[in-house]
Amino acid sequence: MPRDNDFIFEAIASLEEITGIPIAFETVRKGYDVVLQIYNETFYCIAKKNAKNANYGIIMSALKDINHLQNNIVIADYLTKTTTDELKQNGINYLDASGNAFIKTRDFFVYVEGRKAKINKNTNQTRAFQEAGLKLILLLISNPETVQFSYRELAEKTGIALGSVSNIFNELEESHYLLKTRNKRVLKKLDEIIERWVIAYNELLKPRSFRKRMRAIGNESLVSLLSNRDIKLYFGGEPGGQLLTEHLKPKDYVIYTNEELSKVAKELKLVPDESGNIELYSKFWTDSLHLKNEYAAPPLVVYADLIGTGNNRNIETAKIILENGLQHIK
Repeated sequence: MPRDNDFIFEAIASLEEITGIPIAFETVRKGYDVVLQIYNETFYCIAKKNAKNANYGIIMSALKDINHLQNNIVIADYLTKTTTDELKQNGINYLDASGNAFIKTRDFFVYVEGRKAKINKNTNQTRAFQEAGLKLILLLISNPETVQFSYRELAEKTGIALGSVSNIFNELEESHYLLKTRNKRVLKKLDEIIERWVIAYNELLKPRSFRKRMRAIGNESLVSLLSNRDIKLYFGGEPGGQLLTEHLKPKDYVIYTNEELSKVAKELKLVPDESGNIELYSKFWTDSLHLKNEYAAPPLVVYADLIGTGNNRNIETAKIILENGLQHIK
């Protein structure tokens, strides 16, 4: 159960107040954050704190290990309407701290919407999960040995200010994500760090990095076109997933590059198209970050791209990337 778990009990209390239905619960069931008893139905629940910016993909990634033959509920502090609509369409029960709910079984149905959020949607935006922090954490996760580097080395390898590195490390320590001993630093709760990174990346850094939408005018694979070409670009999203797992045939393309757009268009035979399936973004990591694949963006970036689509096919590939590890192994 999340350490700051008041939202779970707020959600249960809100649902009881709205429906008049008594709800019994226990919090010691292995593999679940809380188990609810509503009438004669048992619901095994996964709690999601800081879910205000989480899309369907983030929620689904948290449900990957649960038993879908049982009744399940996602309990969150806050969910956007877009996310709740997707959860409903896919038959996934949810409940938030305000009492908004969709809970449906063969013999039981509760649907509540329109309840005002009880939390400030702008909370939880610390430096660690703003632009500079996202760049630093990407390096720390992708190349774990850099956790031990000096602040000056980290500033040089990420292109962010020395003072920012110090502030971000202090915030990570205060948030219990970083343990400092006499001889070393250790990142803790990596699953939670990765989840928060993915949410903040899709919400903040990725939109800021967007450059152009295009489409291809040839039938050649864009990945195959890279061979022996004097151009620096890296595939994220579906083609990045293909390169890292060989599990996905791309339909939509994400490309990271700082090359001139005209050069990219010429080399890859692209033309601008606001409805095109190829999105170009600025490369926001430095060449100091060691990659798993010379043509793919860092695995954490590819993972975030895939989760951000909310597409089940992409989420499955994202799980494989996570299971294979996000780090470059020397």
